[in-house]
Amino acid sequence: MICQECNERPATMHFTKIINGVKTEFHLCEKCAQEKGEKFSSDWGKSFPFDNLLAGLFNFDPAIQLFKQETAPDPDVLRCNHCGMTLNQFLNTSRLGCPHCYETFQHQLVPILQRLHGGNVAHEGKIPARIGGAIYTKKKLQELKAALQEAISQEEFEKAAELRDQIRALEGSSQAKGGEQ
Repeated sequence: MICQECNERPATMHFTKIINGVKTEFHLCEKCAQEKGEKFSSDWGKSFPFDNLLAGLFNFDPAIQLFKQETAPDPDVLRCNHCGMTLNQFLNTSRLGCPHCYETFQHQLVPILQRLHGGNVAHEGKIPARIGGAIYTKKKLQELKAALQEAISQEEFEKAAELRDQIRALEGSSQAKGGEQ
């Protein structure tokens, strides 16, 4: 394919712009692309503003828009105590400043992660078939114990008693399996 601008050199840059639903395709040689001001090169990882792309995705997330409108009067108020990053900086760069930012911006990250991961916010991982039963039982016990603590804190004692019985039954069955092996 020949460059659409100079009609001389082969087009090495192919990109598509969509503005207000109108799709426009460009096929340019590297020289014409540089002259037009497009930042494309053979090493696109350094010149392509990937962070800006992610920040744009975050900013168009309806959950973030709702958060900006209702929850936070000023996104610069919410700030990480360790690195000083504000929510506004995170939304513009799509990068967190330190590991503590995950805790600071937890309520804002959950809707973003749910959208990006199809509704999932907890890493499930894969379980090897050979030892999957023991891992599944251990994970189920952890979930039940967390639910038990939640029920106790909510003063739902009947639910807590049911969860306690489930935990005991699961622990009993796992000990019985452990004793057989």
